[in-house]
Amino acid sequence: MTVLPDDGLELAGEFPDATHEQWHRLVAGVLRKSGKDVEGAQAEEALSTALEDGLRTRPLYTARESAPHPGFPGFAPFVRGSRPEGNTVGGWDVRQRHAAADGAAVLADLENGVTSLWLVVGEEGVPVASLGSVLDGVYLDLAPVVLDAGSEVESAARELLRLYEERGVAKDAARGNLGADPLGHEARTGETFDFAPVAGLARLCAAEYPGLRALTVDALPYHEAGGSAAQELGASLATGVAYLRQLAEAGLSVEQACGQLEFRYAATADQFLTIAKLRAARRLWARVAEVCGAPGAGAQVQHVVTSPVMMSRRDPWVNMLRTTIATLAAGAGGADSVTVLPFDDALGLPDAFARRIARNTSTILIEESHLARVIDPAGGSWYVERLTDELARAGWEFFQEIERGGGQAAVLRSGRLGRDLAATWEARSARLAKRREPITGVSEFPHLAEKPVVREAAPAPRTGGLPRVRRDEAYEALRARSDAHLAATGSRPRIFLAALGPAAAHTARLTFAANLFQAGGIEPVTEGTFEESGVTEVCLCSSDALYEERAEAEAARLAAAGASHVFLAGRPGQYPGVDGYVFAGCDAVAVLSATLDRMGVVS
Repeated sequence: MTVLPDDGLELAGEFPDATHEQWHRLVAGVLRKSGKDVEGAQAEEALSTALEDGLRTRPLYTARESAPHPGFPGFAPFVRGSRPEGNTVGGWDVRQRHAAADGAAVLADLENGVTSLWLVVGEEGVPVASLGSVLDGVYLDLAPVVLDAGSEVESAARELLRLYEERGVAKDAARGNLGADPLGHEARTGETFDFAPVAGLARLCAAEYPGLRALTVDALPYHEAGGSAAQELGASLATGVAYLRQLAEAGLSVEQACGQLEFRYAATADQFLTIAKLRAARRLWARVAEVCGAPGAGAQVQHVVTSPVMMSRRDPWVNMLRTTIATLAAGAGGADSVTVLPFDDALGLPDAFARRIARNTSTILIEESHLARVIDPAGGSWYVERLTDELARAGWEFFQEIERGGGQAAVLRSGRLGRDLAATWEARSARLAKRREPITGVSEFPHLAEKPVVREAAPAPRTGGLPRVRRDEAYEALRARSDAHLAATGSRPRIFLAALGPAAAHTARLTFAANLFQAGGIEPVTEGTFEESGVTEVCLCSSDALYEERAEAEAARLAAAGASHVFLAGRPGQYPGVDGYVFAGCDAVAVLSATLDRMGVVS
């Protein structure tokens, strides 16, 4: 052991410790300069950010933050990971999703970094009878296979088990998940199917296939219906508990039943929320196992998928950035398996380039960034530990609400769960419409001249249950109207941006207005004069001082020149002749929709 010499230096030893109250005073001073007269804790609150589920992110976290001790990796409550070694040995399992009977694509993935397969089977994907051809050339003792077959799970599972036997795969060498998820299927389609065959598969896996699980607890239906992180957690717990009850009735012990479940969650581009959600999910499931009398079986196995909700159809290249952040969060959060959706997933079946980028996202993070070499790298952060605790409590509360309502099946069938998710999505949609939650390439910095990315249509997903939402859907509808107008007339709907005064006075608001109108497919005209533009809608762009001097007169001049509607870029004020205002926080979707209506652009 090396002992460093005492050099007499004490870093910061001559400075007194800063206090929280001193920081409050400094923050209050800065806020006062921006017009906010707040003191003490109110100053800190002014810098806090509201999240869903009643949570708030504060600007400063210190050792004063209270959160339960997270434990150690591989030990209850498993907050820091389900296994002592984490993903340090070889990184997380890179799992690619396939919804088409394309054996060549499957082999290409496995030969270039993918370590397991997630196959959509049935009418939405690979026919059951085609499983053998799709898996032709795949070493089934090396590559785990996860099925997603909906109501066809029994026939798909039996076919996969037949392939194992036919190809000489020992029962103890088979790895993967048969993918039974009756409640997830019901959430997607509104249809129920008998649990008895699922119980039979679970008994078979527990008795003969130690590396195979029979059931998936898929939280994606609730995430894709607009649910919050806590709602996703609560619904997954309620589904898992429902399966434990049914498996116990079928004769499995609690330990065996827990061993048949794999949980599937969404990872978003909010990296800290995703990390906290995965940590909280393991803590909550450990608590469920403890209450059920099997604390040693509470290590949750997690399959994490980059969020379909966040994927945009316009400027889809930006999706690569979103999925990279989401994958980083999934890895840092301790996911056992990660599926990166290709950047063109929202457009149809991904091409070879998109699949390559998707699988390489994990490869770079594991092999070049060495993200998997550290177990729970976010652990110990006062922010992450506090967020994990708060999210766990919110998820547990939602789980208890479901249980009080009769359980997962009951709240699904009564419509209560759907209403809860819809209320959350309605609130989020308002933030999206006001661009408080920006979507790069869609609501912010859209590119009207972009060349559309065209893909082969994917099999239509089953409907009849919870809706599938996307962040870009309101803006996508507006852009579709603009595209149809372009196809019919040869030009997009246009608006003239009238800049008043020097560039220093108008540049910021002109840029703001141009971005806002392009988000709805409306092309801004900035060259020449209004009279030369041939349009009837106009937006004034300048400073507040110039508005006071010239807005009224300029609005009157434009109206006399043929303007049917005059906007002003800035906060609403008393300007006669101005018909509307666009500003940060306005309902952009409502403004854009009304503007297209006035222009005669059909819905």
